[in-house]
Amino acid sequence: MSGDKFKSYGMEGLRTIYYGSSTGGPGPDPSQLVAEKFYAPWCAHCRRLEPVWNEVGLEMKRLRSPVKVGKMDATSYTSIASEFGVRGYPTIKLLKNDLAYNYRGPRTRDDIIEFAHRVSGALIRPLPSQQMFEHVKKRHRVLFLYVGGESPLKEKYIEVASELIVYTYFFSASEEVIPKYVTLNEMPAVLVFKDETYFVYDEYEDGDLKSWVNRERFQNYLTVDGFTLYELTDTGKLIVIAVIDGKNGTIEHTRLKEVIQEIAKDYRDRFRRRDFQFGHIDGSDYVNNLLMDELSIPTVVAINTSNHQYFLPTRHIESTEDVMQFISDILDGTIEARGGDGILQRLKRICYDVRTTVVSVFRSSPFLGCFLFGLPLGVISIMCYGIYTADTDGAYTEERIEVSKRETESIDTREESNEEEKKEENSENSLVLSDAEQEPKDILEKKND
Repeated sequence: MSGDKFKSYGMEGLRTIYYGSSTGGPGPDPSQLVAEKFYAPWCAHCRRLEPVWNEVGLEMKRLRSPVKVGKMDATSYTSIASEFGVRGYPTIKLLKNDLAYNYRGPRTRDDIIEFAHRVSGALIRPLPSQQMFEHVKKRHRVLFLYVGGESPLKEKYIEVASELIVYTYFFSASEEVIPKYVTLNEMPAVLVFKDETYFVYDEYEDGDLKSWVNRERFQNYLTVDGFTLYELTDTGKLIVIAVIDGKNGTIEHTRLKEVIQEIAKDYRDRFRRRDFQFGHIDGSDYVNNLLMDELSIPTVVAINTSNHQYFLPTRHIESTEDVMQFISDILDGTIEARGGDGILQRLKRICYDVRTTVVSVFRSSPFLGCFLFGLPLGVISIMCYGIYTADTDGAYTEERIEVSKRETESIDTREESNEEEKKEENSENSLVLSDAEQEPKDILEKKND
């Protein structure tokens, strides 16, 4: 959920640095609007965001926005960071009443300011006239609109808006405000205006309202980046994107982009709109990391966001017919699906992430890599050597004890044999003596006779 409730106790003693103020103020007050950046002093991403965050603060002050822009060292106030659900750095949240809205978009000045204005304003913005409707429609590429009075559908609409306001705007209007070219079969209704047309929400065909809004908040054709591709994974769509080099002006790269754009605009009726997403991405690094594969560009790749499988064309793509045949082969199951979310694929992901992390560290800073990975390996080696030598010494000691036992037993055996020999000699000597004593007695007896 994008708007998470938080507790407000224990914050009066904290200090938040607010931009445009020479001193800090009491840390985030839930009774006011605050765009808060939670950071760590050692975080490289936080340092890169710092100049952008400074520009956001100065611009919001210049516009006299009710949103205060601040930052807090999450390592100094770990309990508060935990209370706000901070799990990584930097984390940007807009605090409104008792809700904390997470920002997950591009970390640019304009995107962050637009997010702050959208979330800090009214949840549902009313459009009182057709002029206002046309003005808003020109400003927003995607526009959600509720038409009608109070109803259970409006309650659902408000509930969805409270969760997805971080991504898009939500408006409401009466039936008189809607242009004449819009046809509504029943009232009330929820519509989305995009791609120079409009679509009406149908509960029986489109399912849950929140899922429908989450799918329809994207234009049919997008310039895809890492943030967009991450958000698209929640839609369950099949994403067909051209992977090109934006700096390469050859016809091969530009033509492939134009082919995907043509299909998204002119052939969308051939496919179920809610099941497909088209676009292009500049460079293959992010796609390679996502697919754990090396793609040669330019090329086309289709990603199934429902099960993380992907498909590659079996032949060179040159025309719209080639892309159409590629999509048809995917739907027919004639193209092999790669990847997935099975156990083996998860293990492969772990190994891939470890390998890429190690390689990136050594490429960026060889000395740091040697320290980070060499030191633990050295410690482990010393421990293993100590265990091995301890076992060897123990075995040697046991062997010496056994030898000592055998020597002792041998000595005891020899002493016993010596004693037995002595006994035998003594017995023989006693026999000899008895014989020698017996002989004179016999002689005396003979003489007496």
